[in-house]
Amino acid sequence: MNSMTRRPPGLDAITRADEPVRNRTIRSGPFGVLDIGSSKITCMIGRGEADGRLRCLGFGWQKSRGIKSGGIVDIEEAEKAIRAAVGAAEDQADTRLKSVLVNLSCGGPESRLFNVQWPVDGRAVVADDIRRVVREARHRANSDGRAVIHALPLSFATDETSGVTDPRGLFCDILTAQLHVVDAGSTALRTLAACLARCELDIAALVSAPMASGLATLAADERELGATLIDMGGGTTTMAVFSEGQILYTSQLPIGGHHVTTDIAKGLSTSIAHAERLKALYGNCHLSPDDQRELLPVPLVGEAEHQIAQMPRSHLIGCIRPRLEEVFEMVKERLESAGLGREAASRVVLTGGASQLGGVRELASHILERQVRLGRPGPVIGLPDSASGPGFATLIGLLAFATGDGQTMHDIDFDAERGSSWFGKIVDFLKNRV
Repeated sequence: MNSMTRRPPGLDAITRADEPVRNRTIRSGPFGVLDIGSSKITCMIGRGEADGRLRCLGFGWQKSRGIKSGGIVDIEEAEKAIRAAVGAAEDQADTRLKSVLVNLSCGGPESRLFNVQWPVDGRAVVADDIRRVVREARHRANSDGRAVIHALPLSFATDETSGVTDPRGLFCDILTAQLHVVDAGSTALRTLAACLARCELDIAALVSAPMASGLATLAADERELGATLIDMGGGTTTMAVFSEGQILYTSQLPIGGHHVTTDIAKGLSTSIAHAERLKALYGNCHLSPDDQRELLPVPLVGEAEHQIAQMPRSHLIGCIRPRLEEVFEMVKERLESAGLGREAASRVVLTGGASQLGGVRELASHILERQVRLGRPGPVIGLPDSASGPGFATLIGLLAFATGDGQTMHDIDFDAERGSSWFGKIVDFLKNRV
């Protein structure tokens, strides 16, 4: 152990009371999940109940240190923050974690679709055929400096019969599969694995951050009929397109709520701390007739504490709106370039801490030309109210993923050969070295 000692977790529960529990096999756990964000690092220890509810056993959070735009930039500071968050969760749950599921935000994650054909020669499809299809998709996706994180089967076709969800037991000559592959930069993943190894933690799995947020905030009908999830974090904005219960596309922008805060600090010549306070108390995306007359107290950088300028609220809004317009224009461009117009449907769900700024929903609806709602995770029994808002969607979604939500054919171990993959070797090397 390094200088900061990790400690153990207490007992409470997470439920999705706002909609019926999906019909799926529940993995009981317990599981440790870790959301490494640019503004905060949060850890939860929880398990799945037989009735489909999620139960939280321990929770901890820390302000982020050593993290920028989702990636680790100072490994020692990041280690300290992770240790503190994990230690608080362990204290409550009275247990010690050996591994965690972690959100994938580093390494510039990219999303691609692959179609793979596999000869079956007239016999019934078995689980090993599906493993080989996934392995082939991973092989095709391999590129220098990148590591495949997800290779998710979306749908299958057995000869001329398409739209097959699970082809096992069906007879065919050719099995065709469409797969969604997510990869990320290998050096950033090495740094992440090394940081967690210093915290004496293994990586049980990496999970795409917007995918996790979607599991926590999208209703079952939205995931089935089609919706776009936009998670507005502190250092990044991520998006995911869901349709027919599957995730079809993910993308990440290196812009988030912290950039809005920085724009305010520069525009009003105030400190980052005061800019964040002004954004939280008075921020909005839309001007009203009174904003020119309403004066806000703004402490100026470098001036004595008692020297406070009076600036109209319209100046603050003038700093906020252009950056958020830029974010939604970039989101629109990404979605259009992905060619997922029909699958993305006309519905958008916003979540993440930055989505709580006044007027964001209306601005997003105007620019994206779609119906937009604000998404909150389902009620979390036992967690403080401050830990159950949009800013914690990824964390709650990670626990849902750990219990089996969002995973197709989860009875097949697609990672059976992970030890031979590049990322598996890195994880095993670090585990054996510590």
